Amino acid sequence: MLKPKLFTTLKNYNKQQFISDATAGVIVGIVALPLAIAFGIASGVTPEKGIITAIIAGFVISFFGGSRVQIGGPTGAFIIIVYGIVQQYGTTGLAIATIMAGIILVIMGLVKFGSLIKFIPYPVVVGFTSGIALLIFSTQIKDFFGLQLNDVPAEFHEKWLAYFQTFSSLNFNVAGIAILSLLIMIFWPKVTHKIPGSLIAIIVTTVIVMMFKLPVDTIGSRFGEISSNLPSPSFYKIDLSVIRNLIGPATVIAILAAIESLLSAVVADGMIGGKHRSNMELVAQGLANIITPIFGGIPATGAIARTATNIKNGGRTPVAGIIHSITLLMIMLFFGSYARLIPMATLAAILVIVAYNMSEWRAFKSLLKSPKSDIVVLLTTFFLTIIFDLTIAIEIGMVLSVLLFMKRMSEVSNVSVITRELEDEEDKPDPNAIDKKKIPEGVEVFEINGPFFFGAAKKFKDEMSIVEKPPKVRIVRMRNVPAIDATGLQTLKDFYNDAKKHHTHMILSGVHTQPLYAMTQAGIFDLYGEENIHGNIDDALDRAREILGLPKIGRPKDFVPTVKRDEK
Repeated sequence: MLKPKLFTTLKNYNKQQFISDATAGVIVGIVALPLAIAFGIASGVTPEKGIITAIIAGFVISFFGGSRVQIGGPTGAFIIIVYGIVQQYGTTGLAIATIMAGIILVIMGLVKFGSLIKFIPYPVVVGFTSGIALLIFSTQIKDFFGLQLNDVPAEFHEKWLAYFQTFSSLNFNVAGIAILSLLIMIFWPKVTHKIPGSLIAIIVTTVIVMMFKLPVDTIGSRFGEISSNLPSPSFYKIDLSVIRNLIGPATVIAILAAIESLLSAVVADGMIGGKHRSNMELVAQGLANIITPIFGGIPATGAIARTATNIKNGGRTPVAGIIHSITLLMIMLFFGSYARLIPMATLAAILVIVAYNMSEWRAFKSLLKSPKSDIVVLLTTFFLTIIFDLTIAIEIGMVLSVLLFMKRMSEVSNVSVITRELEDEEDKPDPNAIDKKKIPEGVEVFEINGPFFFGAAKKFKDEMSIVEKPPKVRIVRMRNVPAIDATGLQTLKDFYNDAKKHHTHMILSGVHTQPLYAMTQAGIFDLYGEENIHGNIDDALDRAREILGLPKIGRPKDFVPTVKRDEK
């Protein structure tokens, strides 16, 4: 269905939901500000281009998108590819490549490729995102330590060789500001999650640099004055020779945007118990990437961390995303000129944290315990990304995706579930939807949906460790998980061990026959305990109430079973 979620959600919209959306939108707008500036600079363009992207793309993605809660804007995944395009083709080449990518995304949505993207195996995604994270980290060493290095080599190994050769030129003022920023961002979440540590780091370090007149580079000293106005639209001439030169980079941008946005939407679905419209989401991402470059912006996609922050602060409709864009616009118009005072070392520290969160080292480590085919795909994609080129890595990764998917489907297949995912249907009445259940305070429900579920589950766990305190009880619904493999079993073990560290009780709900058998064989059934594995959500909620010392409710009179035993 190619209908934006905004028009669906506004049918029963009320004042209370608007207040929740507005609150979430303002908070996410504040969270997005330092990231937008940092992503813009790291991508090889001016800082205001990052903010412009967050404003325009964020608005378009929320207005036309297929997700209730998706927040769009510039993300770390694009930094390396955008930087490479700018160096080779300039900002005009980047704008044209982004517009071409937008057109590709719109076509993908119109021909209903949205659901197919979700079948890309997790090892491929982890391989290139981990590689991108390492490359981002590598680009920030010069500004983090204030090294006297005029031209940073492009190649990964040459870059690190140059760093080692010039490390004696370390600037202690710069390194001190960077380390202070890093410490603030690490420990600030213990104070509150409402205000991002990156914003506090920017305010504190900027004040320190101004008060003590420290000789460190700032945005102003490197880029000059920051514009506080939206630029006039620019239109570009696109001919056959331009298309021939830029079709490769444009395709990479489109694939990255599709994967990032749909993975973010799947994570969001699990958190709110909903289902996004994959093809409409791709069309919205395409429109955003067509419109944004006209105003000087860079590629954009759905941002997982900002989307999770939106959900945790009460955002439930695209109105929150629109308000996030308006918030950023107001900040740019009235406070944009002050951005020139921000130290470059602080932005380097922000990107080091971004790289760490992107690295997915826990997922990488977990996948190394997977079947050999997964390990080969993971390492191939990873090393191609850091040694050669992201374009090559994604091209080969997509071929490996097809081969690995064929292998998975030959091992186990559930036609009904796969068919449902391909149809991309949503909004059908679901008597067992989580929004129809009464969730006790201190209980969090995350629903795993579709064949991409382990990527979504892992991302969910990583993002939640950043934006919120762990709940007392976490229920993982598995009613749409027809089968589980070694990677999934390891993920469930990681879920349990992580929850144990935070004193969170784990409950599994809606477990089918094949996953139940595999879990028993792998020792996960005993790990969780029989009392914490249930066939339906109502029994799981009653178990949660028992743990919290609350009275049980039991199954409703109109109870509909969620688990059907596999027919033999």
